[in-house]
Amino acid sequence: MRCAKTTRIAALGLLFVAMNLAAPVNATTPLLAGGRFVVLAQAMIPRTGMTDAQHPMPLNERYLKRFPQPARVGYLIGLPVLDLNSKTLGYVQQVVRTPAGEIKFIISYSRWWGWFGRPVAVPLEVLGIEGRQLVSVDMSPSEYDAAPTWRNVDATPLSTDATVLVALSRS
Repeated sequence: MRCAKTTRIAALGLLFVAMNLAAPVNATTPLLAGGRFVVLAQAMIPRTGMTDAQHPMPLNERYLKRFPQPARVGYLIGLPVLDLNSKTLGYVQQVVRTPAGEIKFIISYSRWWGWFGRPVAVPLEVLGIEGRQLVSVDMSPSEYDAAPTWRNVDATPLSTDATVLVALSRS
């Protein structure tokens, strides 16, 4: 009797181990962490940026694939702008609309953590918001170096109550 019970327990244990080994590991496999089950989820954000040379697409299309969200201009003024290596490129001074209807962020760009910078006009489409900072996802630091110093010629500053659509970013 005891041998049959031991055999059944061993068979159930072996079946349990076989089922766990045969189950594919994917984003919805529950993991045991601290005595509780945790389900991991994977973000399905499309790869869009200047580092994705295998899938070139127009700048505006990359911007739209980053799920633009409304943000008040007043909240964006003063935010740091980082490169893809989390180095501070500068800070947002103002947001303007050009006569062509394009939205530009005026960044005080400097190689030294954004201090003592010169104003550079950066298109809205190259920036993404990540918490309380902006990330330059489609404009490299060398492009900031080559960009001309911004001069306010016919550009209209947006009020702090205005809303612009800023793309999402992740590092």
